[in-house]
Amino acid sequence: MLHFIGHRVLQLIPLLIAISIIVFVIIQLPPGDFLTTYIQQLELSGSKVDASTIISLKQQYGLDQPMYMQYFIWMKNIILHGDLGRSFQWNLPVSQVIGERLGLTMAISVLTLIFVWVVAIPIGIYSATHQYSILDYVFTFIGFIGLAVPGFLIALILVYAVFVNTGLSITGLFSPEFQDAPWSWDKIVNMMQRIWLPIVVIGMSGTAGLIRVTRGMLLDELQNQYVITARAKGVEERRLLFKYPVRMAINPLISTIGWTLPSIISGEAIVSIVLNMPTTGPILLKALMFQDMYLAGSFLLILSVLTVIGTLLSDILLAVVDPRIRFGGVQE
Repeated sequence: MLHFIGHRVLQLIPLLIAISIIVFVIIQLPPGDFLTTYIQQLELSGSKVDASTIISLKQQYGLDQPMYMQYFIWMKNIILHGDLGRSFQWNLPVSQVIGERLGLTMAISVLTLIFVWVVAIPIGIYSATHQYSILDYVFTFIGFIGLAVPGFLIALILVYAVFVNTGLSITGLFSPEFQDAPWSWDKIVNMMQRIWLPIVVIGMSGTAGLIRVTRGMLLDELQNQYVITARAKGVEERRLLFKYPVRMAINPLISTIGWTLPSIISGEAIVSIVLNMPTTGPILLKALMFQDMYLAGSFLLILSVLTVIGTLLSDILLAVVDPRIRFGGVQE
């Protein structure tokens, strides 16, 4: 197993270097840059921008350097100092811009992940063991709705329904009196009272998809010869079900950890905007729109690194759960 893990870790080093280069190039592919947009805004407001001011601004933002120099400076600061750069739009360090929002995003995403697993896995198991029953049809129908309807539309419907029937606005993670208040126990309680809506909305699609995957995988396992043989020997159905078929059927759940870690950071940007949530999704969207290259690049780099780490964790857990799984021919 150690040989397997070491081999996978060594494969990640050139991959991470390639990802950082690709991310930085992609951020700079659109024509112009943040400074171009900034100058246009100044000119539209009636301010005159002369050539010396433009040169000064380029030096201030480090945009007078070639692209490869900008990349090396960015990576050097990240590796040696943990400095992700400075956001042009906010005129603040990137780490400060995403700091508090990162914690809120992680809280929402982790709770959403728990919600998805707690709801989807039991329903998927029930649907597989009670195939073509009334509840199986009901869960299948609900699952199709969850997959087909966008999360932001579900959010709009819930917000409208609650407001029409109660007159309360359930957008945002905090009530108005706690919006800018320092953290306290009362503020945490207030957040927990309002956090259920984004958890349900963001988790709808994931829950529906995982129900379908769990049901399909378990149905395949229940038709295997070892299950038929165990039943013929009189093994108790519940013991048989949870000892092997369910264990094999959750492999897809483990394999999706590679997607789960980056989703903890990115969140659902459109849902966050609709629900007025102070998470990282809207910040990433604005950074891409305004070509704030260090903020957007840091976001994309973090998401890419988390995807790679999540994939590594998936490989290791899959190898533990199912020893038949090995990549690249590496054996214990």
